[in-house]
Amino acid sequence: MKSTKVATRYAKALLELAVEQKNLDSVTGDMNFLYEVAAESRDFELLIASPIVNADKKIAIFEAIFDQFEELSMMFVKLITKNGRESLLPQIASEFSMQVKAHKGIVPVTLTSVKPLNDATRAMIMGKLEGIITGTLEVKEEIDESLIGGFVVRMGDVQIDASVASQFNNLKQHLTR
Repeated sequence: MKSTKVATRYAKALLELAVEQKNLDSVTGDMNFLYEVAAESRDFELLIASPIVNADKKIAIFEAIFDQFEELSMMFVKLITKNGRESLLPQIASEFSMQVKAHKGIVPVTLTSVKPLNDATRAMIMGKLEGIITGTLEVKEEIDESLIGGFVVRMGDVQIDASVASQFNNLKQHLTR
């Protein structure tokens, strides 16, 4: 929990600097690339977690890996590393991405259904969501056959469960009281 708060604070600071210096898109691309490298490379993960490799050596490696980074991004990575927080870099990059979306008014939505939705159903659901949400919806669709029917919409901490499985569970709880 504590590391998440730290990652959030670092990401917010980077966002503010990127907006101030008017290079938000470049820094966003850099953080997305950093996150992808961390997700795809076990060696990178071991490097950032290693207490044996000193900060200067890690910085030299980061400069080689991320040589195309914007100056602000590279300075940020160096600062995090000098502060001994380099193991949080993937978390910071992920949090930064979420904060950029919030800054731009993009709302990530996950729409889960039993099978792929047809265009009419998807449009109806999105129409209802657009009526209650301000911002641009970024929709990710998932398939979950355990729902039996219906759909589930997740937006951050909010969940709208219109699935048949949920209705069966509610009915079961109501009947067994």
